[in-house]
Amino acid sequence: MTITTTTTRNEHTGNDSTTVFAYNFKIFVNGDLKVYLVTTATGASVLQTITTHYTVSGAGDAGGGNVTMVTAPASTETLVIERHTPETQATDYVENDAFGADTHETALDRSVALVQQHSREIGRSMRHIVGTPDSVSVELPFPVGDEFIKWNAGGTALEGSAGTANV
Repeated sequence: MTITTTTTRNEHTGNDSTTVFAYNFKIFVNGDLKVYLVTTATGASVLQTITTHYTVSGAGDAGGGNVTMVTAPASTETLVIERHTPETQATDYVENDAFGADTHETALDRSVALVQQHSREIGRSMRHIVGTPDSVSVELPFPVGDEFIKWNAGGTALEGSAGTANV
C-alpha cells in the first residue's frame, strides 16, 4: 500500500454520547497514535492512554480506522487524533536475501509518515518570513520570571526584558 493522503491529524467534537471516532490516515501499529482530549474553552489538552482510555482499529490500513473511547468525550471537549510514528528504522535488510516488495514499501511508507509528521510540526512552529536575513536569530533567551521576550535593539535576536504590561 502507499500513503495517499497528507492528513496526519483528525479532530472530532464531543457530544457526551459518541465513543467511536474515525481517523483517515495510515498507521503501522496501534501505538502509532497520540490521542488528546482538549477542553474547548481553554485549549488545555490531556494525552490519553491506549487501553486505559481508548482502543484502536485499522493499523496497517491505508484508509485509517477508528479510535474507540472508553468514555464519550463531553460536548465541551474536542478529541484530537494524531499519527505519531516512532523515529526508528524497523526494517532489517538481510544481505543476499530475496527483495520483499511489501517489506520495502512499508519501510518507504514509514519514511513518508515521518516526513509528514515533521512537516506538520514545522508548519505549526514560529519561523522567519522568506525575506528575513539568515543572520537573524529566533533562539529563545533563558526564561526569567516576570520578563517578556522582545527583539534586541539591532532587530537580530530575541532577548528577555523586565517591564510591565503597560510597557
